[in-house]
Amino acid sequence: MRKLLILAALPLLAGGCVSTVAHVVTAPVRVTSKAVDWTTTSQSESDRNYGRKMRKQEAREGRERRKAAAECRREHGENCGR
Repeated sequence: MRKLLILAALPLLAGGCVSTVAHVVTAPVRVTSKAVDWTTTSQSESDRNYGRKMRKQEAREGRERRKAAAECRREHGENCGR
């Protein structure tokens, strides 16, 4: 009778063990995939970063052009750039 009871309870106990074992076995894979995700840049992130970089560069070039034009007008008056 005891053997029958133990055999009947075994699947109930094993279910919890299987779940725990599955979590333990897959943990290194999940940790590795998370680390890879943190260290790599997706295409959308790359595009966003490139766009930000280009906008900053265009703003800097615009400031430099305005500064150069103002300086030229101060030195040469209306004949600047001709």
